Amino acid sequence: MKDVRIALLDMNNNQANQGFKNIKEISENFQKQSEENITITSFDVRHKNEIPNIEDFDLFISSGGPGNPHREGFEWEQKFADFLDAVYEHNKQNESKKYLFLICHSFQLASIHWDLGNICKRKSYSFGVQPVHKTEEGEVEFLFKNLPDPFYAVDSRAYQFIEPNVERFEELGMQIVAIEKFRPHINLERAIMAIRFSDEIFGTQFHPEANPEGMIENLKDEKNKEAMIENYGMEKYLETVDRINDEDKIVLTQSQILPRFLSDAKKNILKGNKATA
Repeated sequence: MKDVRIALLDMNNNQANQGFKNIKEISENFQKQSEENITITSFDVRHKNEIPNIEDFDLFISSGGPGNPHREGFEWEQKFADFLDAVYEHNKQNESKKYLFLICHSFQLASIHWDLGNICKRKSYSFGVQPVHKTEEGEVEFLFKNLPDPFYAVDSRAYQFIEPNVERFEELGMQIVAIEKFRPHINLERAIMAIRFSDEIFGTQFHPEANPEGMIENLKDEKNKEAMIENYGMEKYLETVDRINDEDKIVLTQSQILPRFLSDAKKNILKGNKATA
């Protein structure tokens, strides 16, 4: 039986980060629980200009990371854009598919690359656990199958995706599957929180890998704590810290989205491998 080869793309630009650690843990748990031989290789995209050759891997998870998602003239930016195109084009032309999950910064990069809408700086940095609402398409999204509406996820971003280009979405057959909470008293566009880019490519603006331990670790950073209090108020901040381990919030989200993506991709990869063997 052929291996399932996973590539993890670290987009943190050499900054310490809980998210990538959590992505590795989820991937390693998946590896331990699989009867098949699963290999995991990490690539430091922004700091070392490393990018996986898509022919060498079956499945990719690209992390969140700091900074501006718009082009700033770095060598890795074109490499990453070429990588996105390579996965997308491979899937259009081949029966055996490549699977890609894009998180936060990677999600923003892909949305800019495919010209899907306005990715702009937020008025203030957002950090916290917030409700994410399913769209009509999100109601039938299998990665959200066991999640309530709304479900809860960790949000950590200085940028946001608003004003989607509906014609472009239709042209590419992409779907918005989640948006942020509707706040009628605040005159701001609701941000796009998740996109089904294709049958094999999915992305979230939020952090599906986040766990309570990582969240608590992140709140030790004064910038995150202040952002959360500024956005949600002290009462909400204290309530979030108090309820961080609740089974129906980020614990549930972490247990569902990425593990479901991995197991479904594995099943399809092995099916594809058999078909092309």
